[in-house]
Amino acid sequence: MFGPYRSLSFATWFTAAMLVLSLGMLPFDSRVVAGINPWIKPIKFEVSVIVYLITVAWMLMHLPGRETARRRIAAGIAMAMTFEIAAIVVQAARGVKSHFNDDTAMDAAIFGLMGLMIMLNTVLVGYLTGAYWKSKPELPPAVIWGIRLGLVLFLLASCEGGLLVHNRAHTVGALDGGPGLFFLNWSVTHGDLRVAHFAGMHGIQILPLVGWVLSRKNREAGVGVVVILFVAQLVLFAWTLQLALSARPFLSV
Repeated sequence: MFGPYRSLSFATWFTAAMLVLSLGMLPFDSRVVAGINPWIKPIKFEVSVIVYLITVAWMLMHLPGRETARRRIAAGIAMAMTFEIAAIVVQAARGVKSHFNDDTAMDAAIFGLMGLMIMLNTVLVGYLTGAYWKSKPELPPAVIWGIRLGLVLFLLASCEGGLLVHNRAHTVGALDGGPGLFFLNWSVTHGDLRVAHFAGMHGIQILPLVGWVLSRKNREAGVGVVVILFVAQLVLFAWTLQLALSARPFLSV
């Protein structure tokens, strides 16, 4: 599926299988965890991780340099995401929270290992970011800058994830599980750190895609638009983060 990066292929197919399982379980499970069906969270993560793994594989395929280093990045990210999805699915099946859960020794161990996997993923993405800023791939300039700036946004959102861990919840000003947006479940009554997390994380898809679209007819076009869009996403990230830290919901303005 991803050429030499079989580890990413395995992780993607595994996550896709878990997505099918989660979708199949959703209508037959009447339990509620943090205010929602326990399978909604796995579904959200599974869709996001599949898109993420495909994005990473594409970036690695276009990154010049040592193949050994690229394979190690692929293997590390694949391992981290496979464990993350497996842990979320297991906890959903058990009917308990996967994040910020230290109710039992097992729950605390699972959440602790998830944290380690996310740290590993962040370090590897940091290495990938540095490699893209140092190299000159055979891609249109707008796509290259979309990748570079998108990775910067991703790292900022990863660091913001530390605030979620420190807060021991994604909601600010109330307990998790209150009224939220359909499917996304972002709080509509209090601050929610997941909004800024989402706004930053998906820069690695949005910016390169915009760069690719703008450079289709003219290979040299689109860099300025990508930079402007990066600034706009950065402002959105900062604004939604400030709203959350002020315990104000995203839809309050």
